[in-house]
Amino acid sequence: MTRAVIGGLIGGFLLYLVGFIFWGTPLAGIPFSQADETRSAAVQSALAQNLTETGTGSYIIPSLGTPGGTTLFGQGPIATVHFNTGGFPAMDTNSLIQGFVLALIVGVVMAFALRAAGGAGSTFGERGKVAVLYALAITLWSILGQPVFNHYGWTYWVYAFVADFIGLTMCGLVIARWFVVDGREESAPAADYVPPDL
Repeated sequence: MTRAVIGGLIGGFLLYLVGFIFWGTPLAGIPFSQADETRSAAVQSALAQNLTETGTGSYIIPSLGTPGGTTLFGQGPIATVHFNTGGFPAMDTNSLIQGFVLALIVGVVMAFALRAAGGAGSTFGERGKVAVLYALAITLWSILGQPVFNHYGWTYWVYAFVADFIGLTMCGLVIARWFVVDGREESAPAADYVPPDL
C-alpha cells in the first residue's frame, strides 16, 4: 500500500506538471477564441450588470426556464457562462496550490485503481494498457462530450482533451511501471522454497 501511495503522489506530480505546461505557459492561449479589448470590456460590463445580483455560478444564456427563453435559445446566439462576481490574478497562487493537491489525490486514486487491476499474472504492459484506456475513457466522455452535447466550438475542448489525456496517461504509466508490483512477482514462490514431499 505504501508503494502505491508513493507512486500515486509521484504520478499526481507529473499530472500537475503536464497541466502546468498546457495551461500555465503561453501555450494556454491556443484553445481560446479572442475578442478585442473593446468588445471584451463591453461583455464584461454586461456580465457585471446582469449576473452580479444572482452571483457566482454557471449560466446558460438565454435561460431555458421559460417558453420565451427556450425560443431565444433556439434562435441563438447562446453561451454557457462560468461567472465569478470578483476578479482574481491570472496566476492565482491559491488555485495553483489547490490544483496541486487535487492532482496528488487523482494520482493516488489512479495508483489504487491500477493496484486493484493488477491481479495475479499482471505485467507492466497489461497495467499500462489499463492506464491508457482509463485516461482515454475518462477524457473522451468528460471533455469531448461537452462539444458533442452542447454544440460548442471544438478547439478548446480538443486542446483540453489532449492536455488531460497526456497528463493522466503519464501519471498512470509511471505508476504502472514502478509502483505496482508485477502480479507474477507477488504470486511466485520464493526461490529457496522447496515444497514438502507428500
